[in-house]
Amino acid sequence: MNYLAHLYLSAGSSEALVGGLLGDFVKGRLAPGRYPPDVLAAIALHRRIDSFVDHHPLMQRSRARFAPVFRRYAGILLDLFHDHFLARDWGEHAAEPLASFTDRAYRAFKQHEALLPARTRHVVRAMARDDWLGGYGEPDGVRRALRGISNRLSRSNPIAAGHAELARDYRELEAGFRELLPEVRAFAARSTGEA
Repeated sequence: MNYLAHLYLSAGSSEALVGGLLGDFVKGRLAPGRYPPDVLAAIALHRRIDSFVDHHPLMQRSRARFAPVFRRYAGILLDLFHDHFLARDWGEHAAEPLASFTDRAYRAFKQHEALLPARTRHVVRAMARDDWLGGYGEPDGVRRALRGISNRLSRSNPIAAGHAELARDYRELEAGFRELLPEVRAFAARSTGEA
């Protein structure tokens, strides 16, 4: 799961949205008091979701579909492809329109900017300015995101060309996402005591 999926799964308070994002940026032990309780809970949920998804048999099957040159990066690519399918069909998964949801998330990030590490602030400003979350639903948004990810990694990688993998196995990857999402939603609900 990438940014949009984690925000979708943690949606609630503005603090939960911030924590849903921070799960990708905050490493190490989550000490009480470091962040407000809702932020800490959402970071912890993000980590549990990542572990659940990374070890899920559907992800193993999807990773195996990738050409050998992309296999090392298959997890990164699948996370973004899942955000693509979620954004593209947002109305099937949420009552709130995508533009309203992303606007609410961007406002939450701005409101709680003091909680964000400096590197994260830079990413979040670019995310809001260029509407990364809303853009994931379009092929050009996926391509831009892949280029950005590729450029942020320190070593040479093929991620920028990963959209070819999405095009090659689009229906199969979409089917995997559609099968996985309800399981991840149920897992998130159990993890937060909402089930």
